[in-house]
Amino acid sequence: MKKNSLIIGAFSFFIIVGAISCMNPKIEKEDRQKDLEMSLLEHVNPLMGTDSEFSLSNGNTYPAIAMPWGMNFWTPMTAKMGDGWTYNYDDYKIRGIKQTHQPSPWVNDYAAFSLMPVTGELKFQEDERASWFSHKSETVRPDYYSVYLADYDVITEVTPTERAAQFKFTFPETDSAYVVLDAFNEGSMVKILPDERKIIGYCRNNSGGVPENFHNYFVAQFDTDFELTHTWGDNWKLKENTTQSEGNHVGAIIGFKTKRGQKVHVKVASSFISPEQAQLNLDREISSDTFDQTRQKASSAWEKELNRIQVTSDNLDDIRTFYSCLYRVLLFPRKFYELDKDNKVVHYSPYNGKVESGYMFTDNGFWDTFRAVFPFFNMMYPTLNSQIMEGLANTYKESGWLPEWASPGHRDVMIGSNSAPIIVDAFLQGNVPEKDKSILLEALLKNATVEEGRPETSVGREGVDYYNDLGYVPYDVDIHENAARTLEYAYADFTIARMAKTMGKDSLAEMYFSKSMNYKNLYDSSTKLMRGKNKDGNFQSPFNPLKWGDAFTEGNSLHYTWSVFHDVQGLINLMGGANEFTKMLDHVFEMPPIFDDSYYGFTIHEIREMQIMNMGNYAHGNQPIQHMIYLYNYAGQPWKTQEKIREVLTKLYTPTPDGYCGDEDNGQTSAWYVFSALGFYPVAPATDQFVIGGPLFDEAKLHLDNGNTFLIKANENGKGSPYIQIANLNGTNFDQTWLGVETIQKGGELIFEMGSEPNTNWGISVESVPYSLSNE
Repeated sequence: MKKNSLIIGAFSFFIIVGAISCMNPKIEKEDRQKDLEMSLLEHVNPLMGTDSEFSLSNGNTYPAIAMPWGMNFWTPMTAKMGDGWTYNYDDYKIRGIKQTHQPSPWVNDYAAFSLMPVTGELKFQEDERASWFSHKSETVRPDYYSVYLADYDVITEVTPTERAAQFKFTFPETDSAYVVLDAFNEGSMVKILPDERKIIGYCRNNSGGVPENFHNYFVAQFDTDFELTHTWGDNWKLKENTTQSEGNHVGAIIGFKTKRGQKVHVKVASSFISPEQAQLNLDREISSDTFDQTRQKASSAWEKELNRIQVTSDNLDDIRTFYSCLYRVLLFPRKFYELDKDNKVVHYSPYNGKVESGYMFTDNGFWDTFRAVFPFFNMMYPTLNSQIMEGLANTYKESGWLPEWASPGHRDVMIGSNSAPIIVDAFLQGNVPEKDKSILLEALLKNATVEEGRPETSVGREGVDYYNDLGYVPYDVDIHENAARTLEYAYADFTIARMAKTMGKDSLAEMYFSKSMNYKNLYDSSTKLMRGKNKDGNFQSPFNPLKWGDAFTEGNSLHYTWSVFHDVQGLINLMGGANEFTKMLDHVFEMPPIFDDSYYGFTIHEIREMQIMNMGNYAHGNQPIQHMIYLYNYAGQPWKTQEKIREVLTKLYTPTPDGYCGDEDNGQTSAWYVFSALGFYPVAPATDQFVIGGPLFDEAKLHLDNGNTFLIKANENGKGSPYIQIANLNGTNFDQTWLGVETIQKGGELIFEMGSEPNTNWGISVESVPYSLSNE
């Protein structure tokens, strides 16, 4: 009777509480927020963007099972060894769980090896061993991955640390249970140590950017005795009852008998320094921890980082998209350093092949990430970004050049001199170590002046002698994407000038401020667009503003004309004033998605992604135009920014396998979403300003590195209410269309009142316009 009374009493209590909650929206919202704070990981979908292929990118991502900025990631492998599209959502077979360092399918992987459980007939070749699986029996989280491998009746689980991982294989009852370690091709070695229940070895596979002595040393520690040991040699030649193999492509097979439900645990770690360091990494990061303890540590690490920004909304999909994007922002650049036996920070240098002291980060393309990823780090992770800046200084010391695309060393990918805005933005915000300031300025000046000795065409500035002599890189001197280079060099010159001026080097600053006006050399007044120019000073002809590539990079003149980040007012003046400027902006959205792909000879995926989005010639799936919507603010029509930002946020992003509208690219396309959903965006890094768009969420709390909190509220922020009516900053009326970076760091409260109709009086005064060099 008492038990029944308690049950009824408890049931009545929950009904009453539920009724009160239903009657009180505030309690409902508070409860939802508490749920969010308890487990933001539940909202992250690492499969977002994995439904992609060569011809159409919905993200070109893979599910990275990893710690934030971890040295190693792990991922299920549905594609063949060496295929950049390592996991595709539409595939139905898994070949192994791979340690991966891949930043992009276009750049591909390095230092990869995989583990795969097999039962019954021994199958170790990658095509034969592949097992059917279903997404219905797959769990994918940043801190944990599980999948049922149907062909073998085995559940495979993995959970990561920064440089190690734990595996758990749950086997059926069988006399023939195996774990296959594939060390991949391009040079590998395996050695089985039965008495120690270990497999050690190395792999050397890479896609470039490594010295001759490059190795990834690994150790795999099992908790179950081996009853069988095989290896294989080149050409998949099985070597029965052996314990060691070395060649171009080798692997190890260990076997045992299992009972149904028996779990075999494997602790795996690796090192770019030595086999001993791999073991040290394993002992330090896992030691005697159980699988669940390692998973809890990974979960806690992710919850800590995700909770740095807490958002509130009635739209669960928006919350899932936000945290799935935030997860991507927190993956790259990866830590390429390790801690030695004395706990000192050291790294194997992918530039000189030596073990050096200090930080090193890698796997990043600055052409993408200078735009929003690094400004995000300066805002939320200044301590981390200071370490990254030290790593850039180390790269310069070890290779003689700054990186532009590193994976793990210099790679010949993309264009520009975009290490400059990354370094200068950090410098201006106090996030460059004092010891590295002078050497980083020296490195930036070398980029801007020295043509000879560059290790790759992407490093330094291709065509810098032409640029410094003529004020532009000519169209007709066999330097491809020349107009894009000129525009990016001009912006880089502006950032160098800002650093020089702050350091008291006034004459140097004046020279580079002047050089930053070189963008004007490519402006064609007859079309009001940027255009390639020949060495003799004449514009290249014929000119088709719809032609992708050629003078531009993965875009056309309609996209690159807006790449005057530092002097939007100067561009407005060239176009004949604000009205003409906004007409040109409008035209990009209003015209049909027509294009000229003749430069490539086929329709590249970036073009196709623009074509199918029904936003005219606006190509959000690629980086050159991602800041463009914010430029309406500079021309006195901020409501157009607000309207279009909301459209992109809610139309082009979803927390699903096809959730991006183009390549995700090391966190950049995700960082655009994260910033824009908060309500602002770094249009021009190194100007100390964020340009306002309009917040997506009812509330967002930023818990800053310095202990302060910045709160953003948006009242009446419904689905059809993207327009800012009024705003208030720390109790004072606020009508600027930009927000100072220092304002955020001091903490405070920014409140927006939103509406369904544009307020054409908000944010239009001269004082409201964001920074532009021509207004100085």
